[in-house]
Amino acid sequence: MRKRLTFAAFGLLFLWSHGAFARQEFGASKADADAHVGCLYPLSGYGVDFGKDSVVGIQLALEDINALYEDPPKIHVIIDDTKLKTSRSLRLVRDFVKQDKVQYICGIVSSGIALEVTKIIEELGVIFVGTDNASSRLTGAALQRNYFRMTNNTAQTMDAAAQYIKDSFQGILEDRPLRIAFIGPDYDYGYQNWRDFRRAMADQDVAYTTVAALWPNLFEVDFSTYINSLLNAKPDLIVNEQWGDDFITFLRQVQDTDLLKYSKLANFGSGGDYDVLKELGDDMPLGLILSARHHVNWPNTKENKRFVQRFYQRAGHYPSYVAQGAYSGILAIAYALKHTPPPHTIDKVRETLGGLRFKLPEDPDGFSSYMDPENHQIEQVISIGQTVADERFPPATRLLGNWRNYLPIRHP
Repeated sequence: MRKRLTFAAFGLLFLWSHGAFARQEFGASKADADAHVGCLYPLSGYGVDFGKDSVVGIQLALEDINALYEDPPKIHVIIDDTKLKTSRSLRLVRDFVKQDKVQYICGIVSSGIALEVTKIIEELGVIFVGTDNASSRLTGAALQRNYFRMTNNTAQTMDAAAQYIKDSFQGILEDRPLRIAFIGPDYDYGYQNWRDFRRAMADQDVAYTTVAALWPNLFEVDFSTYINSLLNAKPDLIVNEQWGDDFITFLRQVQDTDLLKYSKLANFGSGGDYDVLKELGDDMPLGLILSARHHVNWPNTKENKRFVQRFYQRAGHYPSYVAQGAYSGILAIAYALKHTPPPHTIDKVRETLGGLRFKLPEDPDGFSSYMDPENHQIEQVISIGQTVADERFPPATRLLGNWRNYLPIRHP
């Protein structure tokens, strides 16, 4: 009954198929909507929890739009399941535009899929608001003018990572270059992380030697070969940029070795996600260097506390970082609708989004997220911490603490 009442408040229409999410439509009706938005997330199979959390983030955004604006824009949202497949995602985008008449595409977890989608948005005449895909190619060499991203990219993450390493490993760096090993998934997200890491370390003038660079497949189940390679390489720091279940599996298998006795381990992109902390519980090692694109316990602001608690009340668990990404994507579309003078041509919307600035749950006091008009990348504070014992957000028994926070490199 509670679920029915909650959905009714939004006019949600949920279709269920064998226990998995099917296509969903909610928000304003098609007839009343000022804009139609097609969102793409994994709603079955690998990554399904990311998709489910994104749906809740979108619901919260629709609630907040009504509170933020005196005359709120009416947004009709359609969500469908990518199944983390490129061909399916491209077909869904085309169907959204041709059949559902959407003007905005949002979401997409995989950077590889997002790169392919950006290649068709110009011909389709739509804006693509990326809410999770993080490869810096999307806002760099492969930038399309109709693409805007609402979460940190790999270049920003590694800028902060290099600063953190320079601040935290001074004892070693005073005597010799740092011994670095890198491990990342064998596709664009992993490769771009490695390129951005090396560039950022050079920009920060951090001396290091690469002792290993390892590329397991996405969805790998046995990391023993890679762990043995890391043990033999004897790095001071392992930079692991796997995500989701792959990173969880890696950490579980590391527990049976001495690797963390001799090497520090960091995951600057997504390793500090609440879903990772929740899944591992007491098995999450203490002292890991982690970050994510949103944290349940940082910043300690009323906005972030409100977002986390409202998410918990809706979903029955605390949010992974993707929830705030999806939330921010819908708020960005509402911003465009309210701040673009009519008629809402795609050129005018593009200009409006280029000047976007607003407060998000992940923003600390005194800072608001803002769009870089040149590369269409949101600029935000990146927080890096270490795993500590903390049971305030069960079932996780470890959270991040000992924070170091880094403003955007191009912060005005």
